[in-house]
Amino acid sequence: MKTLNEMLENQMQDEKFRKEYEEMQPEFDVIRAIVDARTSQNLTQKELSERTGINQADISKLENGTRNPSVSLLKRLAEGMGMVLKIEFIPKQKV
Repeated sequence: MKTLNEMLENQMQDEKFRKEYEEMQPEFDVIRAIVDARTSQNLTQKELSERTGINQADISKLENGTRNPSVSLLKRLAEGMGMVLKIEFIPKQKV
């Protein structure tokens, strides 16, 4: 059975798939950052909801990629986890 990484590596050989995946990477990064930050604090979505006043269903939507957060919402999440929000622009890699 193939692992997820093996399957992704195989799919990345397809130019069209690779371009679409790379275009979505910022969204994936935001989702991963939210989930990683929350789990690093050993918080459930419900606990984070109680700390931030953001509906648990909305936190779930953020984490499953069906809702895009505003910077203001990201700041509220960070504050609720005792963190600060940091956004960076990174130079592109030259091919």
